[in-house]
Amino acid sequence: MNGFREYQSVYFIGIGGIGMSALARFFARSGYQVAGYDRTSGPVTDALVSEGIRVVFDEELTSIPRSFDQENQTLVVYTPAVPASHVQLAWFRKNGFKVLKRSQVLGMISENMNSVCVAGTHGKTTVSTMAAFLFSQSQVGCNAFLGGISKNFRTNFVGDDNSDFVVLEADEFDRSFWQLSPNTALITSMDADHLDIYGSAGEVQEGFWGFADRIKEGGKLLIKAGLPVSKNLKKSVKVSTYSLHEKTDYHTLMLVEKDGYYSFDLKTPDGIVEGFRMGIPGLINVENAVASLALCLMNGVKAEEVRRALPEFEGIARRFDVIVKRDDFVYIDDYAHHPAEIQATLTSVRHAYPGRKITGVFQPHLFSRTRDFAEEFAKALDAGLDEIILLPVYPAREEPIPGISSASIGQYLNKEKYRLTEKENLLPLLEELEPEVLITMGAGDIDRLVPEIGKWGEKAVL
Repeated sequence: MNGFREYQSVYFIGIGGIGMSALARFFARSGYQVAGYDRTSGPVTDALVSEGIRVVFDEELTSIPRSFDQENQTLVVYTPAVPASHVQLAWFRKNGFKVLKRSQVLGMISENMNSVCVAGTHGKTTVSTMAAFLFSQSQVGCNAFLGGISKNFRTNFVGDDNSDFVVLEADEFDRSFWQLSPNTALITSMDADHLDIYGSAGEVQEGFWGFADRIKEGGKLLIKAGLPVSKNLKKSVKVSTYSLHEKTDYHTLMLVEKDGYYSFDLKTPDGIVEGFRMGIPGLINVENAVASLALCLMNGVKAEEVRRALPEFEGIARRFDVIVKRDDFVYIDDYAHHPAEIQATLTSVRHAYPGRKITGVFQPHLFSRTRDFAEEFAKALDAGLDEIILLPVYPAREEPIPGISSASIGQYLNKEKYRLTEKENLLPLLEELEPEVLITMGAGDIDRLVPEIGKWGEKAVL
């Protein structure tokens, strides 16, 4: 906190973002006066307000609380998703306020703590949240800034005044993770993504190498098997590998599945640790667990502590989240929004429910991503689903791109296998299709439909 002592207040522009809200909670817990702006209300902003944090939804200057209008007392934090033309952001800059990106603030925190930073184009939220829970159940403890709402913690921020460890989700968007200074870094994947920022798959890889090069002297890198390691990595950094069941430093042995849940032994550099059981379903989460367990064991957590804690991990909202589980119907919600994520998620669904008709609802996120990966999306959806429903593209920070829509994906699909529909027509369509296993996927506002679909799924006669 040394870098923030001169301030009494912190104002967040884009406070409703999952990463921004975690920082807001951190500063509020640390005794600062906290407020912020967001474009629309939602579950995250509602939760912040209930915790005593003021949130405004009008970007006009009159909406800024009076106690946040002094440049010598207020630190301003913003997300890159907010345009430079934002009225409040422009005013703060013009009037000499200290204005920092979210990633810069996280960088300052990581520099001054024993930081465990989890990066990857997919898997990072589950791994970081699982690792934070396992750390928290040990004598090591941890603080954490997470990219999802943990079902155990019921929040995306964990505070522990007795621990010097902090678990951070390292965001590759806008090369934000170049601001971090990890003691231990993990890379789960380097798939081509955010090509509007990076331009090419090669530049994405260079981005992750730049993150790894930020590891502190004498630090550690844990990387999934098969991913390339930066040639510029500090020689003092110890590199370890993990996988689901390849021969790596950390991998499973004796993997057994029952009703979608798994048990396994863990091979480590120090020997075999037996008797792990998962508390959440999905084969994809076993590999996430291997990474999380490795991070803990590499940082002083005892094997018995993680073995005892793993079955108690309840998962994360919107990550292979089983909403309804009946004998005749299962409903899963997931954040998957990249072809590789969709493929991994649907592979786990197929493995858990063999022989069942699987219906998927996908909301593409960003016009640029839809343009860049239309055929890859189609291949992943077609391979994993019996029926495909596409919702309109969620634009997020982008303006529409002429000629790009969900139909850009649909052109590569069997026309008898997929439907295009608006959100308001989704439930009638589901009633018509009578799915046996249903999964909703996407990083936009598809989550707003989950409660209603869940209520329908609990009562539907199929």
